[in-house]
Amino acid sequence: MRILLVEDDIRLGPLVEYKLAKQLHSVDWVTDGGMALDYMEAARYDLFILDWMLPGKTGLELCQEARSRNLHTPILMLTARDAVPDRVSGLLSGADDYLVKPFAFEELLARIQVLARRIETDWTSGIYRISDLVVNMQTFEVLRQDIPVTLTRREFQLLAYLVMNAGQVLSRQQIMDQVWGLSADITPNAVDATVKLLRKKIDGPYESKLIQSIRGFGFRLIK
Repeated sequence: MRILLVEDDIRLGPLVEYKLAKQLHSVDWVTDGGMALDYMEAARYDLFILDWMLPGKTGLELCQEARSRNLHTPILMLTARDAVPDRVSGLLSGADDYLVKPFAFEELLARIQVLARRIETDWTSGIYRISDLVVNMQTFEVLRQDIPVTLTRREFQLLAYLVMNAGQVLSRQQIMDQVWGLSADITPNAVDATVKLLRKKIDGPYESKLIQSIRGFGFRLIK
């Protein structure tokens, strides 16, 4: 999943970002509510995780802003405010779920998985079949002609993005934003290098090539 994490706690934020990345999620972490609005509109996310108390704009205000802008992305609120009226306020403002701090990371993952079931383009469930390629988003297994293909985490994220947008030409900038994240300090050359490695594993041994380079535009996975 592509997740926007908005958390101003400089100890908790990096920890959550790291643990989510280990689960093969792509995470953009920001610490300011005002900046979060720019991220919300600059890229397509599968989930917003919002702290309640933030500089710039509160998580509650971000919920209201997102819904007023017709952003239907699921929202999970993180907060130390556990009173019933606070929970009700968060849910009525547009949040889909509510997790009280301190929390167990296992519970956070479980709630993310529940919210992910509502998402059509889900990174954590479903099996995608393109020609003789099979990608399992739940187990992270990849098969080509029934032969297992071993990928790195980044290669799998790239392949998942290509698969879920099969047939569409994706620019290098789109791939950087969606796979590495808006805040990643990389160049288009990193995209080219990762595509080259992925193509070697997915297409190299096979006569039929699935990953195409579109000169001057980017890449696509043929259907």
